[in-house]
Amino acid sequence: MQRYSGFGLLKHSLSYHENWQRVWRNPQPKKKYDVIIIGGGGHGLATAYYLAKEHGITNVAVLEKGHLGGGNISRNTTIVRSNYLWDESAALYEHSMKLWEGLSQELNYNQMFSQRGVYHTCHTLGDMRTNERLVNANRLKGIPNEMLDAEQLQKEIPALDCSKSARYPVMGASVQRRGGNARHDAVAWGYARAADSLGVDLIQNCEVIDMEINDGKITGVKTKKHGVIKADRVGCVTAGNSGVLAKMAGFELPLESHPLQALVSEPIKPFLDTVVMSNHVHGYMSQSDKGDLVIGAGIDGWVGYGQRGSYSIIEHTIQAIVELFPCTSRVRMNRQWGGIVDTCPDASPVISETPIKNLFFNCGWGTGGFKGTPGSGNVFAHTLAHGKAHPLAEPFSYYRFHTGALIDEHGAAGVAH
Repeated sequence: MQRYSGFGLLKHSLSYHENWQRVWRNPQPKKKYDVIIIGGGGHGLATAYYLAKEHGITNVAVLEKGHLGGGNISRNTTIVRSNYLWDESAALYEHSMKLWEGLSQELNYNQMFSQRGVYHTCHTLGDMRTNERLVNANRLKGIPNEMLDAEQLQKEIPALDCSKSARYPVMGASVQRRGGNARHDAVAWGYARAADSLGVDLIQNCEVIDMEINDGKITGVKTKKHGVIKADRVGCVTAGNSGVLAKMAGFELPLESHPLQALVSEPIKPFLDTVVMSNHVHGYMSQSDKGDLVIGAGIDGWVGYGQRGSYSIIEHTIQAIVELFPCTSRVRMNRQWGGIVDTCPDASPVISETPIKNLFFNCGWGTGGFKGTPGSGNVFAHTLAHGKAHPLAEPFSYYRFHTGALIDEHGAAGVAH
């Protein structure tokens, strides 16, 4: 790491970044790569890093239509957890969780990963049974998870309204204490810097407008800025736009793209040191290190690519949060945003080969994409390197929608599904 004296810091501050060392290169694309990854978000950059580090494949290009990390990786609420119901999902997300736990050291880049715990509140007997089933399923798989009654929950989160006079009284909660938050920008920047240092070309402002396919096999992609770039294998990791890329290749994915909105409050004195989610009331919240309340709920009910959001969703979300935390009723909201998420019918991702030879897709993460970033990149890199699915990715094949072997995670996927 480059170090500067006090004079050096002053000099560089006055240069308005002109002479600062670049975190990654800005290369011109080669004519041909072993692997092209379309999508320079968290999953795409993680895939590139693990391809180079674990499989020795460094002749790799990441093609991003905008700037690196400018998509969903920077438009989410940064929640990390692995308490999913089915064995296939739990194994994949737990793989990701273990990578999260060492990621700052792995990348030599502070991810600000805070294992502050993730609570799922229960408001009915049905909620309690569902959460107890989930907790027991997790324990059988060796994933720590536990149930709390309302009295214990009130002690751990004093600001949460656990009174019997609440509109939706809280009966208890499940909690995964290893869950928490990380800094989304740091994830993208850390993986980008690490991939670049291993020789991966990160090509920004390079939109893919078509695919070059011959005899059912992909041979390259056509870009708006650089023309055709050849490749032996192509991996598409374009959350929100995966259906568009599949259409270029001539097939359909079982996806819908929906806006997912979130909002942030003015900074206030810290009072919430964990993440609280309620499927029943339909809202979730955490508090950032700056004091902002980071708030989210479910996807918009309609499909589309608009990121402006809508007042009705914001109003519904705020109502839910005030039900849980009445003390927030007078807090002012600073800003809101929307990301575009791909959702599958079974609320599980697709990590798979496709009908086009040597073309692979990693998509359909819905609202759970951020938490799956390291694991997703790791198993997708293996899939691209070997031309067949990583064992953890096998159940998430595109072809499960033909066989009917679905992985229905609507219950455990959380509020946003």
